[in-house]
Amino acid sequence: MRVHFIVHEHFEAPGAFETWAMMRGHEVTFSRVYAGQKLPEDARDIDLLVVMGGPQDPSVTPDECAHFDSRAEQALIASAVRLDKVVIGVCLGAQLIGEALGARFAHSPEKEIGKFPIFMTAESERNPLFSHFGNKLDVGHWHNDMPGLTPEAEIIAYSEGCPRQIVAYSKLVYGFQCHMELTRSVVEMLIAHSEGDLSRAADYRFVQSPEALRTHDYSEMNSALFTFLDKLESRYRCTRT
Repeated sequence: MRVHFIVHEHFEAPGAFETWAMMRGHEVTFSRVYAGQKLPEDARDIDLLVVMGGPQDPSVTPDECAHFDSRAEQALIASAVRLDKVVIGVCLGAQLIGEALGARFAHSPEKEIGKFPIFMTAESERNPLFSHFGNKLDVGHWHNDMPGLTPEAEIIAYSEGCPRQIVAYSKLVYGFQCHMELTRSVVEMLIAHSEGDLSRAADYRFVQSPEALRTHDYSEMNSALFTFLDKLESRYRCTRT
């Protein structure tokens, strides 16, 4: 399987997504746009496109952030969707999927930084990719916004602070506002970048201190992500036979 990552900032690393891809022996390529690496022209040579997060939002223009081209990324996402490839967006990536499909992103009711539970919806019960999540699962969060919803989209999970944590746009296209890919090393990079936000943690209901972030065990949610990805890969392979 050919897995391509779009990485917007070094501190928004693929984490457990990359670990899964390497463990499964997949071919892994990157567009580290913060380092000037170009996007693929289209998605023909990609099986799984993973669009990572970042401090930008889909309305940010190249004039505001020279290395981030929202329209170009949306065009690549749309190409992957048309070709029936697998597309996963994380945080900003989830919002870009919605935008590519005609659904505007929105501000989340609450800023969330830390590890908090997501709750599964009735739609999740009909989607076997999430059968191992249970009724709720503690996962990572680091966001202010949330993805838009197309008429066909199904909300798979929500949190107390955000009504759109996992969105199924189709059988092969998923947006994760939450961060199930976080590892201790990725969290350290995010902490280093987010000193301003974290210094005011007490001002928010769902923002945890650096000390709290460092105490969490992220392995359970990583394991749940691996199982989801295995199931999604199997579904994709069935569409190719």
